[in-house]
Amino acid sequence: MHSGKKRMWILASILLLAVIGYYIYLYFEPDPQRISYNEFIRAVDREKVAKVYLDDRDLLKGEFKDGTEFITDNPRKEGFKEELLKKGIAVDEMARQSQIRDTGSFLITMGVFGGFLYFLSTKTVKQAQGGMGKISSISVYPEDDKKVTFDDVAGIDEARESMKDVIDFIRNPEKYARYGARLPRGIILYGPPGTGKTLLAKAVAGEAGVPFYAVSGSDFVQVYVGVGAGRIRDLFRKARESGKCVIFIDEIDALGKKRDRGIGGGGNDERDQTLNALLAEMSGFRDNEGIVVIGATNRLDVLDPALLRPGRFDRHIEVGLPDVKGRYEILKLHSRGKPLSSDVDLYKVAQQTVYFSGAKLENLMNEAAILAAKRDSGYIEQSDIDKAFYIVMAGLEKKDRSTIHRFDREITAFHEAGHALVTKLIAPEHSVSRVTIIPSTKGMGGFSMNIPPDRMYYRKRDMENSIKIALAGRAAEEIVFGQDNVTTGASNDLERATEVLLDMVRRFGMGKSSGLLNYDVLYSNGIRQGSDEVLRQCRETMDLFYEEVKGLLIRHRYTLEAIAKALLEKETLDEHELDQVIKECNKGRETA
Repeated sequence: MHSGKKRMWILASILLLAVIGYYIYLYFEPDPQRISYNEFIRAVDREKVAKVYLDDRDLLKGEFKDGTEFITDNPRKEGFKEELLKKGIAVDEMARQSQIRDTGSFLITMGVFGGFLYFLSTKTVKQAQGGMGKISSISVYPEDDKKVTFDDVAGIDEARESMKDVIDFIRNPEKYARYGARLPRGIILYGPPGTGKTLLAKAVAGEAGVPFYAVSGSDFVQVYVGVGAGRIRDLFRKARESGKCVIFIDEIDALGKKRDRGIGGGGNDERDQTLNALLAEMSGFRDNEGIVVIGATNRLDVLDPALLRPGRFDRHIEVGLPDVKGRYEILKLHSRGKPLSSDVDLYKVAQQTVYFSGAKLENLMNEAAILAAKRDSGYIEQSDIDKAFYIVMAGLEKKDRSTIHRFDREITAFHEAGHALVTKLIAPEHSVSRVTIIPSTKGMGGFSMNIPPDRMYYRKRDMENSIKIALAGRAAEEIVFGQDNVTTGASNDLERATEVLLDMVRRFGMGKSSGLLNYDVLYSNGIRQGSDEVLRQCRETMDLFYEEVKGLLIRHRYTLEAIAKALLEKETLDEHELDQVIKECNKGRETA
């Protein structure tokens, strides 16, 4: 130990011991006898009091002639000292001494406390100075796991084609330099979660045969100002040491959100510094250096414009949900190495899985493999995939249903029958593959599996129909059981219907009185005047759709009751059985 540190420790120890000794003395000092003021006056009159200590406290201290100390209430009256002196009592004014003693105690305590804090802060600063480099550095190394190529990517052919020239750029930068072309510095992959953005970035590095550095945007979001920027610089320094490489920043919106425009004040210095460091590093790339930055996000609209301009992230490539052909290719990819039975039709599965992402399709095949492994029959059969489909969508079926009340089963049956019937009446192009009143582990009392056709665009009529189908369960409950007996089972339906209706009015300009305005843009610019109009129009439209659905179900109540009765008997209906019930009801109506 250094002599300076040794002396400091000795001094601190002496001060600490002195304070402890002082407070021990105060603690063990005997407490004086407490007497009332009347007793004190009588003792004065009897000439028993020898001395009184006067100060400005609530209590005054004194001594009897036998040496016993006492305390009593301090009258704090004028002439009190003179009265005591006339009685022959010694008076010691100790207010100043008391103040000095209290001040000394305070200073000693604060001195020890301040010295302790100084010692801690000095140690912390030294540790921070020694460790700031570690904090601002980022632990990232090229991934050494299995090489990913385009053979492992399916269902996103357009995005894959857009990346092929980048691979050729990385491999042969000299060829493009002869034509004066420069390598794209950055590429943004955007789209819904699970569509394969990370896999595509890995495939680019794998095809080009260069190191792949993968980080997350949250790795750069820190409490300490400057740490995130330091990590950005450290990342690009390591990448330059590797020569040609691919840097992948997942969830780039965590560090690249739009900066404050001055509306409302405030800001985030750390995030701004981190974003500025990223912009500076990307602008500082030498042409044809062979380093490509790929960012992935689910929200392209929240990224800062400076990040999206040419020279930073030059290309913006959408990685959307796959179409039926893409889903078929993804299912084939995830069926490799899985023993499929001859009855498995992957193209049929692809047709059923509308709006499934690549990750969801992988989960579907994995759940089917788990079910087949439980049976241990040697093959994955079509029934395993069908069951896995409903597990992915709604969860596992509850085995014990003995505690479900009969009334609850009836309400669930009419609720799901309403969804299924309205789907068949207003959207016959939809497939209702399954209707069930069996509760699931995801909290559903039952469900109606409504699969829309695979389309590129979502029409206004489609959105309106989806709202009406969502409202049909609540409408069926009200028609059959009365308005006072509607249940909470429609909460998720109302949530989905509200989201679709808000999108129609706020984002897509499909409202009658709201006009062709995108209200999200208005709100982001601080304009809130139209919010009441949007709310009024949404409420009126929802009420109108609800009344239409109720009228439709009332006209087809006989069919509604027939579907509900079939559900109570069988618990689950497939599309063929549902169509058969509706067909028999139509025949009965024609006969009547």
